[in-house]
Amino acid sequence: MKAATAQPLKIEITSADPVSALLIHPPQARACYVFAHGAGAGMAHASMETIATGLADRGIATLRYLFPYMEKGSKRPDAPGVAHAAVRAAVAEAARRYIGLPLIAGGKSFGGRMTSQAQAIDALPGVRGLAFFAFPLHPAGKPSSDRAKHLAAVDIPMLFLQGTRDALAELSLLEPVVKKLGKPATLHLVKEADHSFHVLKSSGRNDREVMTEVLDAFAAWAGKIDAG
Repeated sequence: MKAATAQPLKIEITSADPVSALLIHPPQARACYVFAHGAGAGMAHASMETIATGLADRGIATLRYLFPYMEKGSKRPDAPGVAHAAVRAAVAEAARRYIGLPLIAGGKSFGGRMTSQAQAIDALPGVRGLAFFAFPLHPAGKPSSDRAKHLAAVDIPMLFLQGTRDALAELSLLEPVVKKLGKPATLHLVKEADHSFHVLKSSGRNDREVMTEVLDAFAAWAGKIDAG
C-alpha cells in the first residue's frame, strides 16, 4: 500500500505559542486519533510515524502534535495545565477538520496520561474514547498506581495497549486498575513487549509483528467506537 503522506500544520493554543502538527487523512477515514507523543521523543519519531501510517492503512486518520516544551526544543515536559491546554487545542482542531467523524484521543506514554487527565478534569468535546500506547502507570523502579487515580473520572471507553514487560506498568498493579475501572476499560496485553513495544529475539517474534498486533487491536476497538 502507498505510504500515507503527512500534512504539516500549526495549532493555536490559548495559553502558549502555536505548536506544530502532522495530519494524515486516509481516503474514507472512519475515525480520527488525536495522537500525543511521549515525554522524550516528538511527533516525528519513528515509532510515532509507524503507528500513524499503520493506522492510516486501517482507515484511521491521525493528528499528531507537539507539546509546547518539545516545540521549543526543551527536554523538560510542560506542567500539566500547559499540556492539557495543548491536548484541548489539538482535539478542537481535529473536530474542526473532521465534522461528524468519531474522535479518539490519547497517545504514547506521557501523551496518553496528559490526555486522560484533561478528559478527567473536563470532557474533551467530541471525543468518544481514549487509547493509550503504553500508559505510564508509574516511574521505572517505583511501582505505584497513584497515576491512575484520575481515570475513575473518565466515563468514556478506554483502551490500554500494554507490553507484559513494561517497566512503567507492572501487571500486578495495572490489571487491578483496569478491572476496577469496569466496562469502559479494555486491556490488551502484548506478550513479551516492553514500554516501547520491543520484544527480545527469544520471544519468537519481531517488533514488526508486535506492532501489527497492536495496530490491529486498536483498529478492532475503534470499530466498536465507530459503531457506537
